[in-house]
Amino acid sequence: MLNTSLSYHFGIIEVYDTFVIAIMKEGITVKPEYNTHLVDISKKYFKNRNFGYITHRKNSYSVDPRIYFETSKIKHLVAFSVVSDKKINLTNVQLEKMFLKKPFKHFVELNDAIQWVSEIVYNKKLELN
Repeated sequence: MLNTSLSYHFGIIEVYDTFVIAIMKEGITVKPEYNTHLVDISKKYFKNRNFGYITHRKNSYSVDPRIYFETSKIKHLVAFSVVSDKKINLTNVQLEKMFLKKPFKHFVELNDAIQWVSEIVYNKKLELN
């Protein structure tokens, strides 16, 4: 269930109960300083509970892989996925994976990413109990 949709100069982040979906704008470069927004979202919407991050790559844009060093430090972020059916993104995901210290997976279908992220969040919740 969608809780809220947040608009930024670089794109939109939709906040759900156990995950967020980010849709970046065409042509932007995702920079490390954008990570402050994800930290703020984690504190506001997921203060004491785990969540996953799904980037739905509908548009063409680039990612500075240094962003993942800071993303890896977000305590309650337990899963990260990329949704894209473009071949170039599959190559990029292999590179990006090396920088993130969280479970990271590529999907062609958004529903598959949601299911995977939801399972990890649920399993991590069980580990806490």
